Parts: sequence; C-alpha cells; structure tokens
Amino acid sequence: MVALASAVVLGAGPATADVSAAARVDNPYAGASVYVNPDWSAKARADGGSAIANQPTFVWMDRIAAINGTSGARGLRAHLDNALSQAAGRQMVVQFVIYNLPGRDCAALASNGELGPDDLPRYKTEYIDRIAAIMGESKYANLRIVTIIEIDSLPNLVTNVGGRPTATAMCDRMLANGNYVNGVGYALAKLGAIGNVYNYIDAAHHGWIGWDDNFSASATLFAQAARASGSTVNNVTGFISNTANYGVLKEDHFTINDTVNGTSVRQSKWIDWNRYTDELSFVQAFRTQLISAGFPSNIGMLVDTSRNGWGGSQRPTAKGPTTSVDAYVDGGRYDRRIHLGNWCNQSGAGIGERPRANPASGVDAYVWAKPPGESDGASREIPNDEGKGFDRMCDPTYTGNARNGNNRPGSLADAPLSGHWFSAQFRQLVANAYPRL
Repeated sequence: MVALASAVVLGAGPATADVSAAARVDNPYAGASVYVNPDWSAKARADGGSAIANQPTFVWMDRIAAINGTSGARGLRAHLDNALSQAAGRQMVVQFVIYNLPGRDCAALASNGELGPDDLPRYKTEYIDRIAAIMGESKYANLRIVTIIEIDSLPNLVTNVGGRPTATAMCDRMLANGNYVNGVGYALAKLGAIGNVYNYIDAAHHGWIGWDDNFSASATLFAQAARASGSTVNNVTGFISNTANYGVLKEDHFTINDTVNGTSVRQSKWIDWNRYTDELSFVQAFRTQLISAGFPSNIGMLVDTSRNGWGGSQRPTAKGPTTSVDAYVDGGRYDRRIHLGNWCNQSGAGIGERPRANPASGVDAYVWAKPPGESDGASREIPNDEGKGFDRMCDPTYTGNARNGNNRPGSLADAPLSGHWFSAQFRQLVANAYPRL
C-alpha cells in the first residue's frame, strides 16, 4: 500500500479548519484542498513525474468492478476513506468520473463499455445506485464530492446521428432508445439528492460543439437530460469541457475576429468556420447559452487542462506569417495536432495549467480530469474483459475518417488499452509541459 499523498489546496486562501458543517457552496473548489489519488501518484512518481505526482486528478469509475476496486486500483469507498485521511481537518474535494452508460461512447470504439445499448436497468441498479449508496454514507458528509457525468455521451447525440457524415449506427440507436438521456438524468437525480455531491455534466469541447449547428442544440439536449428520469436542472452544479482532450486553454497569437488579406480566420482549414479558437472562450460563451437553455445562473465551468499545454520546441512564440490565412493560423497556433478532430494519445502534447480554483470568469476550476499517463486507447487490437474495442484513431498508420477530415490521427504507437498506464505518453507530457515544470 502506497503512502497517502498530500492534498493540494486550490482555493485562494487557507483551507477551512472547521468542516463540521457541510453546507452546500456555489463553487466546491473555492478554499478547499483537493484529493490526490495515491494510485496515480505512485505511477507518476515512478515514471519520472515527481514534479506533478502531488497534483489532484479525477478517479474514473469506468465499470461496475471499479466500485469495489480492481487490480492496481482501489475502489470508491477506499478513495473516500483516503480523502478523509488527507483532509486532516481541512475542507476536502474528491473527484470522480461517472462513466458507464449503456452503449457507451457510441462513436469511438476505444472507450466502449461493458453495458449493452439496452442495459439501462443494470446501469441504474448495479452501477449508479451502488455509487450513490456509498457516497451518501454519513461519514463522508463533510467531503465535497465532485462528479463528472458521462463524458462523450450527450454530445454524440447532437453531432453523430441522423444522416450526418459523422453519424454511426450506434449513436442513432442511443438517440432512439433514450438511454443516454435517461441514464444521465437518473445519475443526476440519484447523486444530486446527496447534499455534498456536486455534479458537472460533460460539455464536449470547442472543437466538437463550437459550430453554429451544434452549439445551441447541445445546450437544449443537455437541459432535456437534466430534466429526465426525475431530475431537475438544480442537480447540476456546472459543466466541464475538454475532458480527456487536447484543446488549448487560450490561443494568444490569433483571435476569431482576425482577418488575413481580407479573409477571416474562420475560413482557415484549422478553424473551419468554428466560432471559437480555444477552450476558455468556448466555455465562457457556452455557459451563457446553457443559462439561456434553463440552467441556474450560478452554474460554473470546469476545463480539463491535463494535456493541453503543448509546450516543447514546437510551441510557437509569435504570430504566423500573413502570406495566407492557413499560414497565419497554422504558424501561430499552440495546438499542434494535425486536425482538431484528433483525440487519441496525441504525439507532441504536454501537460497544461495546474489545477486551481476560480481561474477565470465563470470558471470554477482548471482540473485534471484525465490523469496524465492513462492511455486514450490501444494502437492495436488487444483482447480484454473491459468491453474496450480497437479504434483506428489510435493507430498512427490510419488514414482517417470524416470526423478528422480524413487525416492521419497523430497518435503515438504501442499504446495500451484506454485507462491503462502509457509510460511513453506520460514522459512526453512531462517533457512538453506548459507552463513548464
């Protein structure tokens, strides 16, 4: 058993000494320490990452077995008990990804799950109900438990359905059977009934729903899910963008309003008519759209900055040349992916901003939702009992599909299954961190 890591304070002032009252707060991260997962911390430290080993990361409940714990990873109750120990009289946040919907991740085989598309009853009774029962135990009442609800689910029902070039048969099925919407609603209702649980719904990222066709439609669908299965919008503390993705926090060398020789940057191949260039501008605008769709006016946003630093020798230090709009954008952008749709184990990526509370207007915190070093998916087919398939977007030899403009995926070779430790990726993330370690 590894020793307990030290919790990190994300708030602006000293942590609260008296945690006897568990009153609900507007921003759970403000003034609180945040739990450091000893399992991840030990792997990071052993792989040359001592500079970040005490950073707080989310714990992924990515299958039913994860509730009790699996080989090399402790279960939900064990993490909560460790969080109590780390708290030592301070206010403590502990973070979990709730990720096991029926027919999970209908557009990406690498992160498929154990439950079939019609297994909503099992999702409720064997997964959500058990998690809620543990989180609701009285001894954990003074913890602030933050949950991310089902990444990559609801956005798929907007962009990858209904005859679009990116549509998949499984996404069409999940839209038709309602199990994503009803599953998210059920999770929100059960977990939201616990006074010290703070639910954040996954809101994709700027390179997914930043286009006009997707932006308002996504907010409307999220509001529908928040009202499904007995839930209400009051069970939602906020939303998170860029979970397990690579979109930069802020592009400094160009804005969406720039023009080059009379041509808008929106016409560049990289931006491709998107309204947003980075995650910060996206989340602040999307927050306003979500409030317009019926969410409370005090919702806050989270941004996953675990892998969006893009430091290293390839990081631009000035604007791109004005010979063409593409040269201008490509020469100045920090995000060095081949295409904005590339998502799997990206070559050249680096750790981004360290977790902290209240970093920008409307933003509750920068967080590390995807623990650096955990693979996005296997680069070849690997038999497993976790329900995870082989997605060619994780194969660096693949020539692409409609979702990435038929480009190379830019992924690293020799990657293990999603969620498994990927040493080569971790070392690259550390080397390319920005701000530098």
